This record gives sequence, C-alpha cells and structure tokens, in this order.
Amino acid sequence: MNDKKESAEQKRERVRQEELKKNPTGNLNDSFNKASGGGLVDLVGSLGWKGTGILIIIFIIIGFIISLFLK
Repeated sequence: MNDKKESAEQKRERVRQEELKKNPTGNLNDSFNKASGGGLVDLVGSLGWKGTGILIIIFIIIGFIISLFLK
C-alpha cells in the first residue's frame, strides 16, 4: 500500500514502531502506563518478546510462592 493511501491506524502503528526502535528503554514505563488504562494486549505489545518472557516468569514465581503459603 502506498504511504499516501495509509489509513490512520496504520500510520499510528508505524509511528509507534519507529518510536520503539528509537527508545527501547522507555518501553517498560510506557507499557505499564498503558496497562493501567488498556488491556493485556497493549501491555504485551509494548513490552516485546523479552519483556513478555520476563513478565511470565515473574507471574510463575509469584504463583509458586503463593502456592507454598496456601499449603
């Protein structure tokens, strides 16, 4: 699709991807701010695959600790 025929949603996504490439350290703060008003999809999309993996590991550890206390 030509850039001139780009929809508003496609333009927002392209600009967001460019910003993520320019400022990778700001992803975590942005993702948690979006998570407070958005959904899990926004959080995971902002974190990327590394951040998502770390978040899953943290949830597993928290679940394990909770299960130890409930026994």
